[in-house]
Amino acid sequence: MLLHIIARGKIGRSPEAELTDRYLKRLTWPAKITELPDRGGTVPAPLTPAVTVLLDERGKALASSDFAERMQAWREQGMRECRFLIGAADGHSDEERGRADLLLSFGPATWPHMMARAMLAEQLYRATSWLAGHPYHRQG
Repeated sequence: MLLHIIARGKIGRSPEAELTDRYLKRLTWPAKITELPDRGGTVPAPLTPAVTVLLDERGKALASSDFAERMQAWREQGMRECRFLIGAADGHSDEERGRADLLLSFGPATWPHMMARAMLAEQLYRATSWLAGHPYHRQG
């Protein structure tokens, strides 16, 4: 299953970009990032079937192990792509939220959208490592 991060804004050369790349390079599952302008631009068509996850402050906060289990379930259901959409500073529209399969939150704090990429990349690495039985994730 392709892990596809679709993010608004250009991350450029920054500490957040380096951290994001560090975790994405460790993944054993296929992954890619698509950057869109803050406004406009076209979200690429999904590989179908696909699941869409919006990172959103109104979303559900999941434990890392629960997140991993959801990813595993999607993979077992035959999803070809898991799309993670990160909005610009103003977040997502109500229409986008309504089309999503899951609204995911990293807690009640407000995070810069560039930092959200790095946090998501780390959680993807943690989830795939946990599913592979790697000791990176320490439960408890």
